Amino acid sequence: MTTAITNVQPAQSQRRQAKRSKRSRRQKAARRQPQAPAPIVDDFRAQHLALAQRQIVTELGRTSVIVDETESPLVWLARRRGRDGRALIEADQLQAGERLRTDFTRAHLMPRTTANWSSPLSSGRQCGGERAAALTDTVIAARQSVHLALDAVGPEFAGLLLDICCFLKGLEDIERERAWPARSGKVVLQLALARLARHYGYSARARGPARARVRTWLADDAAFGVESV
Repeated sequence: MTTAITNVQPAQSQRRQAKRSKRSRRQKAARRQPQAPAPIVDDFRAQHLALAQRQIVTELGRTSVIVDETESPLVWLARRRGRDGRALIEADQLQAGERLRTDFTRAHLMPRTTANWSSPLSSGRQCGGERAAALTDTVIAARQSVHLALDAVGPEFAGLLLDICCFLKGLEDIERERAWPARSGKVVLQLALARLARHYGYSARARGPARARVRTWLADDAAFGVESV
């Protein structure tokens, strides 16, 4: 019995070593083969979306992203035609609304729907100075741009632009919430986007340098003066 047991143990160890070597060879072969990148959106989901590739600016530089153009109410309106054959909103109005949405997203003004786990629990409640120190220059500049744009359009149009451009609400929902007449939101939105485009310096028609908008770096309370010689 002792001789039989001693003969079986070396055979079992050899089988284990063979299985381990075979498994290691498979793992090495799998590492050498280039793996195809996983698709961001599968084919079934892509057929229900209007995907497009855009360039966005991040803190690390420019990068290419795939976006769904149907999620923006402005893009949906820009593709629709009125009875006169013209688009419901012009290209400069669409560009102005998308710029406001970009600044709003970059400014991190979207309210949180979950808890903030970026800071440790032991740090306690942060004061205003600590929260301001955590903001980058990009976030601060984006918030200033949003505030300037909303101040330029006035309180009459600021809430409407935030709901449509930033929170992506539909016109029907806004008309229902504000008790507006049906199809009146398009007219108000066109007026709001026209004023926003004027603030950004966008125009439906190209103008020469003689009629270009004068831009200065003066403070709000400063002005040019003419001195007599």
